[in-house]
Amino acid sequence: MSLPNLCRSLTKLSISNSTTFSAGLLCRANFTRETILITTPQRKLNTLLPSTHFIKSSKSDINCFFGLTSIRQCSSSGSNVTSAGGDSSAISGSNVTSAGGDSSASLSWTTYGDGEFIYEPKKRPLSAKWRHRGLENKYTIRPIGFVRTSGRNHLGKITITGRGGGHKRNFRIIDFHRTPPMDGSVKEERVLKILYDPNRSARIALVAGGTHKRYILATINMKEGDIIKTSCQIGRMSVMANEGDAYPLAALPINAQVHCVETLPGSGGTYGRSAGTSLTLLRKVGGQAILKMPSKRQISVSDKCMATVGRLSNENHNQRVIGKAGRNRWLGWRPASGWWQRKGGWAGRKIKPIPPMKIFIDTKASNKSFT
Repeated sequence: MSLPNLCRSLTKLSISNSTTFSAGLLCRANFTRETILITTPQRKLNTLLPSTHFIKSSKSDINCFFGLTSIRQCSSSGSNVTSAGGDSSAISGSNVTSAGGDSSASLSWTTYGDGEFIYEPKKRPLSAKWRHRGLENKYTIRPIGFVRTSGRNHLGKITITGRGGGHKRNFRIIDFHRTPPMDGSVKEERVLKILYDPNRSARIALVAGGTHKRYILATINMKEGDIIKTSCQIGRMSVMANEGDAYPLAALPINAQVHCVETLPGSGGTYGRSAGTSLTLLRKVGGQAILKMPSKRQISVSDKCMATVGRLSNENHNQRVIGKAGRNRWLGWRPASGWWQRKGGWAGRKIKPIPPMKIFIDTKASNKSFT
């Protein structure tokens, strides 16, 4: 609302029969930024003065601004005053509520020497936006509907080109944390189903253990009825793990094929989550495990990090044939510009060196070792 429109609205607004607002009372030199909510009994109208406009800074100035000698005069006139954070004990006989009409909201005032008041509402918890879905700090195997962004950020600007449309999808929460029991026992789970997930290239498996069900990534030879194990035991000898079992890297033998590898202990699987991919355990040196990715780049993580044995399912995903332009539209890919052309043999072959090893160090474990 602009300042002329605010003046025009305030001239029509009356608190009592004898008191009205006048446009001449509005002056930028005498006002400070503030928010206040005014309610009239006659017209049942709520007018919210936004924070881009100004009101008097002290309580006495606010009373003079309203044309009242005291706030009690407002209650005697039978009006309802709604304040953004006033003291309800100072107002007798009037209905006082907080901003937004919620009398139970927690408000606080900060008083300075010059009489200026600043309203400080408490922030809403971040989990409140999930309350309407019933997913506040909860895990569910129920497919969740969501709206895709079509390559746009929170401002609505396109940051990823060539995206948009496509078939409607439901999101399934994948549990990438193969957390073992801390008492050293082995956790066993049964594979109930092997399912298709439209949001990833690999297949997913619905597993159940105890009283809980969850989704995990499925391996190539995983089938219904299999028993998968999760353990944190590290012995002198390497374990002979089956496909789908999860162990720390220190417990696995050299040249083991693993996927869903953690970068830090307890952080959840990060590397090796696409269809048909797996990492090779090359060596274990000084509490670190060195693995080779499908791109031949090597990473070094703590040997306490959990990893799942085996290669991920749907290994022929990279060999699928699109066949027509419409299938790309089903997948949410819009057509390219048409100007791109593949370079021929005259351009030569670019042989790039392998990037250096990427090292992830567990700072908590290193601090404990030095103390």
